[in-house]
Amino acid sequence: MLREIVLDTETTGLDPAKGDRLIEIGCIELLNRIPTGREFHRFLNPEREVPREAEAVHGLSTAFLSDKPLFGAIVGEFLEFIGEDPLVIHNAQFDMGFLNAELTRLSCPALGFERVIDTLQLARRKHPAGPNNLDALCKRYGIDNSKRTKHGALMDSLLLAEVYVELLGVRQATLGLVKNAAGSAGPAQRVRHGKASQRPRPLRARLSDADRAAHRAFIETLGASALWQRYFDSDSKP
Repeated sequence: MLREIVLDTETTGLDPAKGDRLIEIGCIELLNRIPTGREFHRFLNPEREVPREAEAVHGLSTAFLSDKPLFGAIVGEFLEFIGEDPLVIHNAQFDMGFLNAELTRLSCPALGFERVIDTLQLARRKHPAGPNNLDALCKRYGIDNSKRTKHGALMDSLLLAEVYVELLGVRQATLGLVKNAAGSAGPAQRVRHGKASQRPRPLRARLSDADRAAHRAFIETLGASALWQRYFDSDSKP
């Protein structure tokens, strides 16, 4: 089973080398590209003032963050949540730079870029003409981002999870209904079904006698009331 972590951060500025710090981390867990509902979300005290221009982007003020935990207080929980699994990040160079700056400050090992899937790079390859910021990609794929009035790490991670699936082209097919001239919903395309043809020879069975015997033995362990017993009488169990 494939486990991935979609991750986003908010910061006091653009450059950790100049003293900018993390102020929010948001992560969601995907299993086989489907959100499980497990999330990791923390606001952080950056131990410095939040510039007015940064607050205008994410809405997080110095006063709001003043009683939040330091990164060192939550680093164990964070590392446990992400484990060793791939990290799905939009513009990963930015977020990883801040995360590794915080880890280095605590003398913790840095996160390796080999585990990162950068959705910005995926988007640039798939849509070279752009734009490829998160809002533009949501619009392109019809993803509702109306609640994203400001940047937020958890909200952006949730949106990015949907964008990621679209970029990979693995979303399950939908019915694809469109509105006709009368304004009612109808099929987007008429599908013609041909008559099913019969194989000239049946496919050779893939089950061996040993497989059938193992299945029979397993069914016997389920008891007389098991659902499987309805499909097999005593003379024709597989």
